[in-house]
Amino acid sequence: MRGFLLALACACELSAATAQDLLPAPRTAAPVATTDFLAMAKRVVDAASRPAAPWSGPRNGPRAQSGKHIAVVADDLRNGGILGVVDGVLEAAKVIGWRVKIFDSGGTAELRLKMLANALAGHPDGLILAGGDAHALLPALQPFTDSNIPIVGWHVAARAGPVPGTPVAMNVSTDALEVARVTALAAVVQSAGHAGVVIFTDTGFRIAQEKADAMAAVVRACSGCALLEVRDVAISRSEKLVPEATRALLARYGPRWTCALGINDIYFDYAVPVLTQAGIRNAEMIMLSAGDGSESAFLRIRTGTFQTGTVAEPLNLHGWQLVDELNRLFAGEGVTGYVSPVHLVTADNIAADGGDRLLYDPDNGYRDIYRRIWHRP
Repeated sequence: MRGFLLALACACELSAATAQDLLPAPRTAAPVATTDFLAMAKRVVDAASRPAAPWSGPRNGPRAQSGKHIAVVADDLRNGGILGVVDGVLEAAKVIGWRVKIFDSGGTAELRLKMLANALAGHPDGLILAGGDAHALLPALQPFTDSNIPIVGWHVAARAGPVPGTPVAMNVSTDALEVARVTALAAVVQSAGHAGVVIFTDTGFRIAQEKADAMAAVVRACSGCALLEVRDVAISRSEKLVPEATRALLARYGPRWTCALGINDIYFDYAVPVLTQAGIRNAEMIMLSAGDGSESAFLRIRTGTFQTGTVAEPLNLHGWQLVDELNRLFAGEGVTGYVSPVHLVTADNIAADGGDRLLYDPDNGYRDIYRRIWHRP
């Protein structure tokens, strides 16, 4: 116990980026004193809530490899995170001088394989995967490798960087476990250490399950909190399944359910109407998401409608990074491996860093930096 608290204190003194050191591995965390836990967790949450830090990514690299044709296979464009990343790719591609064709898999396994086959048939110079699981898609990715087509992805594995055992040279992402832990710590802080938590996840994705496990570990480590349930709901079927699940959870737990955590904002799009219809007041339920910072999430946070936070990813920036990583591969260079810092959006900071446009877009000059790297005006 004493060693755990010391590790937490040290991590808080540094930044929210070291929050993975706050807890033991999932399912092994022991509850800690609420007062100490709250004080130290608050430091982590405050650090993650600060305005965007100055750019810490690459400043040098190959000039634009112009005239490329890129295929983007999106797992599901109904997902606000994926849509935001694709928008960033399109914006960056226009600057660097590439043509882009988008293939939407609609969140289904059959369409993923079909869209990858369609993308390959177009003989692209490079492939960008927006969502999905690189390991699960490995057989469909192998033909791209056989044709010497480089591949980068967004949220296609549990860790940022090259994806071992696959041809994906770079998985662009924030630190998924760090995102999850900051999200859960924010729930602990906002509930003053007395959250009754339900976690929404999608076990069809490894990254989603690991996020859920990390959030659960935080909740279990809080002596005054209760982990009521981890609810498995397929993101692709959330419109149909979440309302039914929300009604069932309200019936089962009643006033004990005071906090909903999700691995994605999309769950709350369909839970909020049910809560409102059931007469639940905003003050009776807090919602926080471990990604991705959708427009609807920003609106809920701004209006105080249940959702109090989202660890929003810099989706547009990630789109630019995907283009830059692919450009480096075209030039015969290695990827950067850059990982963006974790940022928690709340009502207190939502006006900064793109919040007025209902997204998290760090005000750190990344567009100009990438233009200089590519030698583009």
